[in-house]
Amino acid sequence: MSRRLRAEDGSILPLVFGFFAIALALVLVVTAATSLYLERSRLYTLADGAALAGADSVVLDAAAGAGEGAGLLGDAAVAAAAADYLDAATAGRRTPVGIALADSPDGRSARVRLAEDWRPPLLSVFVPSGVHLEVEGRARPVFW
Repeated sequence: MSRRLRAEDGSILPLVFGFFAIALALVLVVTAATSLYLERSRLYTLADGAALAGADSVVLDAAAGAGEGAGLLGDAAVAAAAADYLDAATAGRRTPVGIALADSPDGRSARVRLAEDWRPPLLSVFVPSGVHLEVEGRARPVFW
């Protein structure tokens, strides 16, 4: 009986270290995934706000009445309004958000595409060192 017990003696310490390493890797991956999700959601919110600001830059032409040329959005006005909104909304942030596209494809809606490079909060071998995010927001003024 004592011979059988001696054959089964050992240390549980390698098992504990192994589970600790797996738990640490899991925490790092979940932290990075959560950070990426939150950054993408924040970027969508900024794109929607910039598109709404661009859509609100419509100039109603009283002389044109309700005809075909009344109140069309211009690409330059949408880009300027989106840039102003983005400057105000991202003041004080250390990572810049760039406007990849700001235009009015049909003259009645504003389209804004934002781009940003995301970096994980904790560097590890389990997650990439960075991801390029690009999101698009569209908005129409209340007149249509």
